[in-house]
Amino acid sequence: MKIIAIGRNYAAHIDELHNERPEEPIIFTKPDTALAKPNQPFYIPDFSGDIHYEVELVLKISKTGKNIHEKFAGRYYDSIGLGIDFTARDLQSKAKEKGLPWALAKGFDGSAPISDFFPIDRFPDLKNINFSLISSAVANLCV
Repeated sequence: MKIIAIGRNYAAHIDELHNERPEEPIIFTKPDTALAKPNQPFYIPDFSGDIHYEVELVLKISKTGKNIHEKFAGRYYDSIGLGIDFTARDLQSKAKEKGLPWALAKGFDGSAPISDFFPIDRFPDLKNINFSLISSAVANLCV
């Protein structure tokens, strides 16, 4: 599975971290090993003292394509789930200062738990999907 993620896509989070607003999406990837195994605990990595998390919508891409025009993008995914993006914020800050990639900060083992996926026809308005994460749910994941 290929995990392609979009960074700096929430205005409030950009402001919270005092980041610049990008003109184009910031793309990063997570390796297969970042996928958390179902019903397995999340272990806080010992190489970081500052793990942050965000809940994200996850689209399951259902067919291959390149250079897809925005008006056709909806034809390339068929289901939606939720995921948690765990980040070693201390490592990410050091990497950003040096203009380096965020690979270790974002791609460590288990840093991408993903829910089951649900067909898009179960969502009445794809531009208005309300979702949240209760902090105690994350606390129950962590060991």
